[in-house]
Amino acid sequence: MSTTLTPQQTVLPPKNVTKPRGGMKKKTAGDWAILAVAILLGLLIAVPFFLILINSFKSPTDYNQSGPLSLPTELYVDGIVNFWERVNFPEKLWNSFFISSVVAVLAVGISMLNAFALGIGRVKGRTWIVLVVLLANMLPQEVLLYPLYFMFKSVGLYDNQWAVIIIFVVIQSAFGTYLLASVYGTFPKEILEAAAIDGANRWTILWRVVFPISRPTLSVLLIFFFIWTWNEFLIPLTFLVSNAAQTVPVSIAVLQGDRMMDVTTTSASALLGLLPTLIFFLIFQRTLTRGITAGAVK
Repeated sequence: MSTTLTPQQTVLPPKNVTKPRGGMKKKTAGDWAILAVAILLGLLIAVPFFLILINSFKSPTDYNQSGPLSLPTELYVDGIVNFWERVNFPEKLWNSFFISSVVAVLAVGISMLNAFALGIGRVKGRTWIVLVVLLANMLPQEVLLYPLYFMFKSVGLYDNQWAVIIIFVVIQSAFGTYLLASVYGTFPKEILEAAAIDGANRWTILWRVVFPISRPTLSVLLIFFFIWTWNEFLIPLTFLVSNAAQTVPVSIAVLQGDRMMDVTTTSASALLGLLPTLIFFLIFQRTLTRGITAGAVK
């Protein structure tokens, strides 16, 4: 049975209704205010990097005459070359990359195993265990220096990069365990029960079920652990005495302490120390965004 609409019953679209392009809501005054504040904060964050950039290519004479806020009158690269040669920058770059990479990978792996046991395995006293593990990340590094120095001196690992790696693996995995244990604690039980019914053991459940689903969160932890370890200063300064084992932040501070650099060379050293982490962040920016978004959706 069909029905027809009379001219009086014909449904007409409402008049004077404009749809925004792409289905987006029209921005309000509050949205524009938030955007303006975000842009202002971004500019404030970018100002120190801009000052480092322009002063890295400025000669000491140009710096003394025009100050730190002016653009260089000519391209001066002797500051970068001097720092590169004085500290053997490729060697320090490799040391920082090696330590940060090993720490990030091991800390994420240990965090995942610990969190699987605490969040999904449901061991007894899991809450107290998580709190004790978290204490390792809350203690100030100054408190840990003497006991760690005595321990690694006794076992012959002082002035060895593996001493720094072991320390940071423990510290970073403590934070990772706390975070992932909370995530795994809310893991859907139906998925785990279905995998167990299909005959999967705990190891198979971890690698075939839990790991693929939590991969975005693990990627975020990997990026953060790498950057945090790269920027660490106090522990590498204490445990890496020889010049060949030092990292980039330590080499910069040692030269500044010896008063072997002028202002422009100092800016060049800061630029060279900042660029690797900036490039690393830009390369994995999409991975970081996807991981945060996936965590928000879950």
